Amino acid sequence: MPAINEAKLIQAEVKLRNLLVTKEVTETRRSMVRWLALSLGIINPGETRLSAIYVLDAMLYFQFQKKQDPNVEELSEYISKSWQPINEKTLRYHLLQLKTSNIIVHSKGRYSMLFPEDGEKYDESAWIRGYFESEISPIREKIASVIREIKKR
Repeated sequence: MPAINEAKLIQAEVKLRNLLVTKEVTETRRSMVRWLALSLGIINPGETRLSAIYVLDAMLYFQFQKKQDPNVEELSEYISKSWQPINEKTLRYHLLQLKTSNIIVHSKGRYSMLFPEDGEKYDESAWIRGYFESEISPIREKIASVIREIKKR
């Protein structure tokens, strides 16, 4: 059997962690945002760098509280007030990482969470359903296809 370059087969990775929601997690906004970042695979366990969390928090604030799509300046201003000043290059890097992970989209200088196929753009439940559907459904379909082929042989 010829060797397959498995790395070339990977189209995308979805990292989701099933974490406990403890009392300590829900005590502060900061701990909840960190929990969410860890759950969505944005950060790794024990990670001490906080800039990815700052950016995620800013996106959540604008998307679900302000119901608007921020630009880099607005994100930077929010992060500076809520956390600490962030270098623009670092901010743009984390925005790119969130975009690559299909958590946010960028259009005409503005950022927003990935648009749900159904439901209101600024509704967190619609966003969560849309995010999981867009990330998990293609994988589920491919796995089912391969299992059907295995059954035939």
